[in-house]
Amino acid sequence: MNNQQDQQFNVRLATDEADLQAAQRLRYEVFVEELGGDGPTVDHEARLELDRFDPFYEHLILTDGNKNNLIVGVYRLLRDDQAAKAGQFYSEDEYDLSVLKSSNRKLMELGRSCVAAEYRGGAAMYHLWNGLARYVAEHKVEILFGVASFHGTDPNELAQPLSLLHHRHLAPEDLRVRTRDEHYQSMNLMPEAEIDRRVAMLQVPALIKAYLRLGGYVGEGAYVDRAFNTTDVCLVMDTARLNQTQKNIYSRDVTI
Repeated sequence: MNNQQDQQFNVRLATDEADLQAAQRLRYEVFVEELGGDGPTVDHEARLELDRFDPFYEHLILTDGNKNNLIVGVYRLLRDDQAAKAGQFYSEDEYDLSVLKSSNRKLMELGRSCVAAEYRGGAAMYHLWNGLARYVAEHKVEILFGVASFHGTDPNELAQPLSLLHHRHLAPEDLRVRTRDEHYQSMNLMPEAEIDRRVAMLQVPALIKAYLRLGGYVGEGAYVDRAFNTTDVCLVMDTARLNQTQKNIYSRDVTI
């Protein structure tokens, strides 16, 4: 993948251990220090958020040329051929992905997406997303999927947004992954007629909103991740289903 540059930002794949540790350190700042996550593989002493899957993933990183190429955004990417080497996709511990894996289409899992706090809401995510779009095109990926999270572990406090996603953005059957039975948390927590859409959308994280704008869907059921202090949903996007307007947004004009 070629670098993507402008006067400030550069998007590229991590190339060495220093890049990977810088990405893991940013993840620690966001997922552990900011959002209160934890887990058995988190290295608090070194301030690294890491797991056994990191060596199998490619890590898309965003650097700030105005700050000595500091890594300020990351995205973790796992194609199906890489998942075979890892033994599974990361999200298979939470979701039954058989409907995707049996489709004979090229899959890629996205995860651990984050941007440093001071760079949110502007050009940084645009460049990171643009780099992702180029990677998808280069590798001819057909279906993107991955876990995205709400902060907190009480589904009742998330009844409005989870129900909105269930009623209005549930994936079609050929893309409908499902939370594994032993972890299943229904997202259908209230009738659609009782949802206050404005209230619900205010609770939906920006990354999930972006996927929905791009034509993404959610799988059936949520997963309550108490170690990470999150409630997870599985997002799925089929590039073949995107209309031209959505493709233009995906490749040129997404700002989160």
